[in-house]
Amino acid sequence: MSHLVVFDLANPGAPEQSKAAPDRLIAGDPSYRTWEMAAAAHGGIRTGIWEATPGITRSIKGETWEYCTILSGTIILTEEGGAPRRFTAGDTFVMRPGFVGTWETVETVRKLWVTVS
Repeated sequence: MSHLVVFDLANPGAPEQSKAAPDRLIAGDPSYRTWEMAAAAHGGIRTGIWEATPGITRSIKGETWEYCTILSGTIILTEEGGAPRRFTAGDTFVMRPGFVGTWETVETVRKLWVTVS
């Protein structure tokens, strides 16, 4: 097994498809595609590519750190008690443990992500 994981953004393989959890859905009917590219044996560290269609959901990180780089599309993140922040292709951010707010996918978004929990 190689210790190098290369992300082929043009052809990442077959995704896992899912929908927003009903208790997190605020507006729209977003669909998700996730390509998990690598994970630590204990599952506490994961990385991959994620895509979402437009909609608004509640984002609750709990004890998880999430690093994101937006590859395409537009989102608006609004942390509870904070101002909305718009992110587009090339933007990078981290949601720390305890983040609670809304994730609005304005136009279909694709991101690279790493989670640590």
